[in-house]
Amino acid sequence: MTNTTANKPLIPAGPDLQAQATTLFHDSLVWVESHWLNIAIAAGVAAIIVVSLHAVRAWAMRLCQRGSGIANWYSVVGRALSKTGNFFIIMTALRLVSGYANPPVMVSTTIGFLFTIASVFQVAIWVRELIFGAIEHRTTSENYSGEGLASAIGIIRLLVSIVLFAIATVMVLSNVGVNVTGLVAGLGIGGIAIGLAAQGIFGDLIAALSIIFDRPFRVGQHIKYDGSDGTIEEIGLKSTRLRSVTGELRIISNRQLLDKEIQNLSDRRLIRFNWMLGVAYETPPDVLDRLPQILTEIAEQCGARAVRNGFANFSASTLDYEFIVELDGSDWTIAHQVRNKLATTILRRFAQEGINLPYPAQASYTAAPDGTLIMPYPEVQPATRTDKGPDEN
Repeated sequence: MTNTTANKPLIPAGPDLQAQATTLFHDSLVWVESHWLNIAIAAGVAAIIVVSLHAVRAWAMRLCQRGSGIANWYSVVGRALSKTGNFFIIMTALRLVSGYANPPVMVSTTIGFLFTIASVFQVAIWVRELIFGAIEHRTTSENYSGEGLASAIGIIRLLVSIVLFAIATVMVLSNVGVNVTGLVAGLGIGGIAIGLAAQGIFGDLIAALSIIFDRPFRVGQHIKYDGSDGTIEEIGLKSTRLRSVTGELRIISNRQLLDKEIQNLSDRRLIRFNWMLGVAYETPPDVLDRLPQILTEIAEQCGARAVRNGFANFSASTLDYEFIVELDGSDWTIAHQVRNKLATTILRRFAQEGINLPYPAQASYTAAPDGTLIMPYPEVQPATRTDKGPDEN
């Protein structure tokens, strides 16, 4: 029996790279001999483009120095442009002049492929630097500091770099013709697994980023949350540290802190006081008519502003007048002085006007075993004289 398998030609497993290289070299020689003038002109234009792009990069490096060391947007954009690589500059110049030189298909395809690789990774580098610059600009302008925040920024840099360059690699492989469906699915599953394993850390990290960019509070501000209050000392990777008014240091997780209602006391524009003044029913009606104007004068005299002052309610033993005043600013040192002055001025002016502020009084009585009341003070019997003087005999 004849062995037919040995007579079959071997099928190459992949493209013949040696043949392709030979074809590329031969086509290039023919192209140079027939288009040498076009190639020379294109080379000159490409050199001008390379020099121009290097000049732009040098200008970007100088732009980084604007702002006196502060991470402003000039330095952010300048630093991103200064990261432009030489390989990208060269491939950009070749891509722009390749059409004029009319290269063979193999050369044109090679230039396009290399330009695609250079462009994808260069864009990833630019985006990474812009993201880093935006984070630094935000943290520097808001005076965030601390080792915890530095660690958070370091982790953010690592994660952003991994994500961007992974996307760039997938895009390059897709342009080459590689089926990246399985690779994308694997990266997605791996990312989900890592996220589930470290969801607590990532949750606090995202909360720290929310604090940095959303700015509900900043270092040095006084906040109130969940019945507690304190001054922000440090915003870290996992937690925020607050110094309470009683002196102790309170540490709370960033995620738990953002889940609560936060009152930023340092960002308020005014301070308001609200009193309910109970006036005696015996006060003459003409004095009651002047009482709102009297309260307004008291507020202005103390450097405050009367928001609402007038009759509010008939209570059991008094006529209630609502008195609301406010003053601009958020300094409680000044506000306490104004509040004290308001209280003493009210008492002094009411005394001059004859306005009485009743206060509740209570008397307690006790009873004897037989049910009769025992007075708070014993009855004093009148004194009687039992002896008589000599003049009275």
